[in-house]
This record gives sequence, structure tokens and C-alpha cells, in this order.
Amino acid sequence: MTKELRRLSLLMLFMFVALFASTSWIQVVQAEALAQNPRNTRALYDSYEVQRGSIIASGSAIASSVPSNDVYSWQRVYTDAEMWAPVTGYINPALGPGSVTGIEQAMNQVLSGTAGSQFLSRLDRIITGQQPRGSNVVLSLDADVQRAAFEALGDLQGGIVAYEPDTGRVLAMVTSPSYDTNLLASHVASDVNTAYDTLVADPANPLYNRAIGGDLNPPGSTFKLVVASAALSSGEYTPTSMLPNPAVYQLPQSSSVVYNASGGACGPGAEVSIADALRLSCNIPFAELAVELGDNAIREEAEKFGFNAAFELPLVSTPSSYPRALDDPQTALTGFGQGQVTATPLQMAMVSGGIANGGVVMNPRMVDRVIGPDLSVQETMESTEYGRALDEDIAAELVAMMVANVSDGAASGARIDGVDVAGKTGTAENGAGDPYTLWFTGFAPADDPQVAVAVVVEDGGGQGQSGSGNTIAAPIAKKVMEAVLTR
Repeated sequence: MTKELRRLSLLMLFMFVALFASTSWIQVVQAEALAQNPRNTRALYDSYEVQRGSIIASGSAIASSVPSNDVYSWQRVYTDAEMWAPVTGYINPALGPGSVTGIEQAMNQVLSGTAGSQFLSRLDRIITGQQPRGSNVVLSLDADVQRAAFEALGDLQGGIVAYEPDTGRVLAMVTSPSYDTNLLASHVASDVNTAYDTLVADPANPLYNRAIGGDLNPPGSTFKLVVASAALSSGEYTPTSMLPNPAVYQLPQSSSVVYNASGGACGPGAEVSIADALRLSCNIPFAELAVELGDNAIREEAEKFGFNAAFELPLVSTPSSYPRALDDPQTALTGFGQGQVTATPLQMAMVSGGIANGGVVMNPRMVDRVIGPDLSVQETMESTEYGRALDEDIAAELVAMMVANVSDGAASGARIDGVDVAGKTGTAENGAGDPYTLWFTGFAPADDPQVAVAVVVEDGGGQGQSGSGNTIAAPIAKKVMEAVLTR
């Protein structure tokens, strides 16, 4: 063999090996990632060649497939569509890439029966001559709690998350305004495009899942829980530690001033305790405390609760933010949840949940099990810890302070007869003349927490700057907690 032929043979062999390696890498290693890619229209079309599994909550299907007489074979239908929209999302091959959202997207391979873990099940159905089917996804969400949250929020613009502090299981996820997922699941492309364009053009952004994302809001005074946790965890403060109590506070290195919501001092006396400042939800003491602690200490404490991190429930949340390198005036503003700090209801529910759970923050999750077409349990999801945010004894001190908030403080709107509720309200400012953002986060019962909840109401709850977290957000949270406690 001539030298030239040997070189050509080696080149051809190298090219063959490279082609074999690359195709093997794509078909084996990258198979699941490619199948999950929303731009992969082939995977989307393939998912309609089988009867897609159901999404189940409280024993009933909230998303299921029925036969269709068009090219897609199966039509997706949703029960109580607007109530469940932020959970189920929708799927529609007629829209092309990106036309799948929510659990439909996050669990697409399971629902379509194409997950690697379902290979044996697919093989068995082929051998036995059965029609291919996807598996069912059983959610942790409770239909009664979801409905209570959906009805309590009503026409207000905002979001709600409720979850179990000791497991992280999400019990409710609601956003408003919502939309009818059935309109976006239609196989008539012109109708779907019209409905989608209308939703996108709506200034209220009904496609946002405000419970875990969207345009994030400042958390207002609910963030005082994080600042108080940082102070108590430092070992330099206790709930009875005293702070200066002026009626007006000038921000460090600035001509700007801060006031308490009352317009005066935080109760009588030249000083006020951290516990009373939290109970009365006073801004000035917490601005002072934040400057004393410094932005690094507060950010580190916030990150222990989950700030600056995204969570896969399996829906992916937008990270709540506590920025780095804040100066003293910016840090002072974050002391009462203003300035550059922003949060989702999910994040503030995790703050309450971590305190309720003895200082341990659980990773939130929305799925309990995957069940095959033959009703066999193919996968069971386990609860996992995100990490410890604070020591158990300090968590107990914060619980007592939050109970006082509800029983004899600024969060009285969350009181439940015969139940000790722990909570914290927030009324966040958004600029001169702009409507406030209204918050509540808390848990119940305080001595044996079964649910942690966070509520955000945007656009001032329709009351501009007249409403408050206590008058609007706290009563909504109360109804959600009651729904859990009376199950």
C-alpha cells in the first residue's frame, strides 16, 4: 500500500471513529437533554403519538388527554384551567418551539413516556401489543387548599405559595390574573395564536407565574425576619436588645430620611427592643440594625434561606435577590425590605418555613410520585434539606416574636380563633405616587406548623397607597391556612 493510500485510510478511519463517537454521544449521553429541549419540535410531535399521562392533584386529573381526529392524535384538556394554570402550564405542538410550559414542560418526558426510566415499560407494551402511553404525575398540591387560595386572591393581582415546612411539599400555588390553558392547548393554530397574542399584549401579564417569578417585588417588612435572624444569629443581639428610637432617621452619607409607617417613633421611650420593633413593624430601628450588621452579614443570612438561588420544583423559580457590595444607605433600606432587595412568594414562604421548622429550610417540591399506565409506582420523590438557616433556639425566639406580631401587633389580620398563628406583614413602597406592594408571610399552628404561606398583592390591591399588608394580604393568608388546618 502506498504512503498516500495509508494516509487516506487512516483519515477515513479517524473520520469514522469521530462520527461514531459523536452520534453515540448524541444518542446516549445527550438523549434526555435533547428530548427536554423546548426547541426540539420532533420531541414535541412525538409526545402526541401516545396518550399523554395525566397530571393529578388530590386524586383527580387536572390535565388529561382525549382522542383527537387531527394529525396530533390526542387533545390535551385542563380542569379548572385558570386555577391550575401556573401549575400545569400547557402544551401545544401547533405553536412550535417553546409551546410547552409548567409541569407539562418540566415533566414532559415522563408524561409522554419517553423518559429513560420508562424504557422497560415501553418495551413491555411493545411486546404485549399494547398502545404506548405516558405515565401520570401525582402532585403534592391539595385541590381544596389551591381553591381556597385562588378564591381568596380573587381579582387582585398577585401570587400565593403554601407549603409544608417540614417536607417542602407545595400545597398551593396561585397567581392572578390567570388564563385559560385550554385556549392555548387548541389544535387550531389561528385561534391559539390570537389567544396567545392577546395574553402577551395584556399589561397585567397574565402569563407570569407571580408565585415563583415574573417582575419581582421588594418584600417590604417581611424581610425584617431575615434581618432579625441575622442579628440574633450573630450572638451580639437578643430579642430584648435595645435600638435608638427616633421619629425620623437620616440615611448614612445621604440627605434622604426614613420614617416609620406611623409617622412617629416606634412606641414610647428613647429606645425600642428588637422584639417590639418587629411586633410594631417599625422601619427606623431595622434600618439602624441593618447598618450595624452590614450588608455582608444580611446577605449571608438571606442566602441561608434561599436568596440568590433558583429552585427546581420541578418548575424553575426566579432567584430572589440580595445584591453584593451595598453601601450603608442601601443597606439601611434593605433593613425593612426596600431598596435593591426583591423576592418571590416562594422565597418568603421558605423564610417562614425555615423558622417554623426549627431553623432548617426544606427544598420546595411539587411532585410526589410518577405512576405508570398500569398504576405501578415508577418513582417516588423524596424531601430534601436546602440547609440550616439558624439554630433551633434562635428559631424558637423568632417564632415567639412572630406570634406576638399576629396576636398583639401589626399582623392582626391573620388571626385564627383558637390557633396561634406566627406571621409578618409587609407594605412595600414602589416610588412616589405608585401603588404599594402588600405582603404577608407566616405559618400555623405556631407550636406544630402544618403550613407556611406567603402572599403578595401587587398594585396596592386596587387601593393605591391606602391598603396595607395587614388589611389585604394577611386575611388572604388566613383563609389559606384555615383551608390546611380544616382538611
